[in-house]
Amino acid sequence: MPWFETALLPEGWARDVRVETADGRIAKIETGAPPSLGDEQHAIAIPGLANVHSHAFQRGMAGLAERRGVTGDDFWTWREVMYHFLDRLTPQDVHAIASLAYAEMLERGFTRAGEFHYLHHDTSGQPYSDSAEMANAIAAAAGDTGIGLTLLPVFYAHGNFGGAPPVAGQRRFLNDIDSFATLLENCRRSISGLPDANIGVAPHSLRAVAPGELAEIVSLIGNAPVHIHAAEQTKEVDDCLAWSGARPVEWLLEHAEVNKSWTLIHATHMTGSEASQLAKSGAVAGICAVTEANLGDGVFRAQEFLCAGGRFGIGTDSNVRIDAAEELRSLEYAQRLTRRARNLWTSIPGASTGRALFDGALAGGSRSLGYALSGMRVGASADLVSFDHDDPALAGRSGDAILDSWIFAGSRIDCVWRLGEKRVSGGRHLARNRIEADYRRVLHHLLSDG
Repeated sequence: MPWFETALLPEGWARDVRVETADGRIAKIETGAPPSLGDEQHAIAIPGLANVHSHAFQRGMAGLAERRGVTGDDFWTWREVMYHFLDRLTPQDVHAIASLAYAEMLERGFTRAGEFHYLHHDTSGQPYSDSAEMANAIAAAAGDTGIGLTLLPVFYAHGNFGGAPPVAGQRRFLNDIDSFATLLENCRRSISGLPDANIGVAPHSLRAVAPGELAEIVSLIGNAPVHIHAAEQTKEVDDCLAWSGARPVEWLLEHAEVNKSWTLIHATHMTGSEASQLAKSGAVAGICAVTEANLGDGVFRAQEFLCAGGRFGIGTDSNVRIDAAEELRSLEYAQRLTRRARNLWTSIPGASTGRALFDGALAGGSRSLGYALSGMRVGASADLVSFDHDDPALAGRSGDAILDSWIFAGSRIDCVWRLGEKRVSGGRHLARNRIEADYRRVLHHLLSDG
């Protein structure tokens, strides 16, 4: 059993914490308890976080879109690079790339991933004989690494608002309602062998899904998670206004039954009123601050959203960088840069910004990915992250200063347990050598001819 000098429990930091697990869940927590013979002793423990938005295959193209274009670059030019990269990917390639992405997530504080999975078909755009062949590769990567998986198969039918035809680069994403319903059932089978995996649906965006299709797709899943991209770019907002007379978040709040099962990914370009209304709907904002910075998308409107009680989760999206602390730090730093002030994610005098960021992402991530319990509590998954007191960044720190130093000063994760099983030791996934070798082989092949 793991024993920690100090651990972050729902009621706050506690000393001398012994955690007993059974069937992958926390069965008992003792505080003020000396370590027992045979206990594995560690310094500091916090709960693992949820990564609410990942496109795992994009880990393989990290750094490949950093060349200046002829007329300037934005999300839309980046998207062309992404379409070119995925053109040749096989299920075996996706398995190798996703395995590295998921191993890195575990190494850097994420213990569960929401996989926004839209790469469905073969290179010609035809369905595989098993329409969930690519989902099988994602599930296999989750199984190999041990990360928790919330699979979010994506419905994608159109190239832009108003039912515009898709472009060639989107051919591997496309379904109609009937073929998507079959895909969804096959995806259920894909994850059936994974412990505590679950499934939702992801209507890609209002660009790619017509209003009637959106309602039908959501009806297929009941109360399970619904994730949708919304208002990531200003062009998207302008195109939505031209199509409907409303902004994307505004349209969703008025025409869809947005509630606590929903996560609006990015939700970057909102008015103050939209931000407040989104918060009151109970939906989660899935903010991917590192990717949003990398793509030049913009900055989330946090002040109005948080003041109205909004819930948020963090995601690694394009996986150009995978690091929970960096996502949290980027949330706060974006606000500091735009508002020219500090410690903006909390309004309570004397409160820790790191604790506010962490608590918010922990609770919002749990809601977003559809599991009831989060944190170090009896009944929750035994998903734990430890730090080593020998790390200079933690010297002399205690309580919330540990979180502040992890997020803002760069302290290193030591060990990670998923469902009570150690997956990371000394900062490295236990299967990293094999996973890295497979990844290198695949990337050398994919990039050998450009």
